[in-house]
Amino acid sequence: MKKNIILWLAVSAVVMLMFPWLAVTFVKDDAGMAVCFLLFFVVNPLYSAIIGVFAGKDIRHLWSLPVISVALFLIGTWIFFDMGETAFILYAVVYLVLGIVTMLISMFIGKKAQSQ
Repeated sequence: MKKNIILWLAVSAVVMLMFPWLAVTFVKDDAGMAVCFLLFFVVNPLYSAIIGVFAGKDIRHLWSLPVISVALFLIGTWIFFDMGETAFILYAVVYLVLGIVTMLISMFIGKKAQSQ
């Protein structure tokens, strides 16, 4: 169990901290904006859903993974884009809701499959 948590925390750090850094450092001008749109509207929501599904398999121990992922997102965006920008809080809330909803759906599907 601890190996899974450490693995998901490392993946969260890469997705939420390393990807924005890579976008800011290596991609310039309009292409950088396109990469940021991909991060904010495709990669991060998809990752939030995936981590929510994984956390739903053992919600008692893994409930914090979506929260940690969102915290890392806020840290990464505030460091690499604009410190204290409130628009990123809105993105974080959406990612958190997405992660929690998928976590609960995954939990209910898992319970239903076990009862049959």
